[in-house]
Amino acid sequence: MTQRANYFGLAPNAIQILMEQESYLHGQFADSEVMNVALWELVKLRVSQINQCAFCIDMHSKDALAKGENLERLIGLSAWRDMPLYTDIERVALSWAERLTYGKPVDDDTYQHVVEALGEKTLVDLTIAINAINSWNRVAKTFKPEVGSYKPQ
Repeated sequence: MTQRANYFGLAPNAIQILMEQESYLHGQFADSEVMNVALWELVKLRVSQINQCAFCIDMHSKDALAKGENLERLIGLSAWRDMPLYTDIERVALSWAERLTYGKPVDDDTYQHVVEALGEKTLVDLTIAINAINSWNRVAKTFKPEVGSYKPQ
């Protein structure tokens, strides 16, 4: 197997930008009454499932469990629409994550529904968070860090 580039070592300034974005988002969701860090982990995991990013699925599953997430909810995440385990807010966030990750258009009715459920500020932060995990997924799928090597902090 071909050894892939060490993206952290070769582009530390670019990776630092992505890490600062994560730090910003953590601060926003840690203080949010609408979307918390646990839901953010579910969104990251769901997007990583869609993108089939093995490293990120492993990472965000471990992070979610470390933050107290229920194993049954993690197992059911790929079928969240048919599982009675998720709140209305979680459903809105997961639906938005899927819509953006699949590149579906955002019509006015859908946009308004999400704004009403989450508020404009949370919608902006969630959209940035979805963009961020999609970006991380593409980096990880390209450079293939070792699956299973991640340890929750």
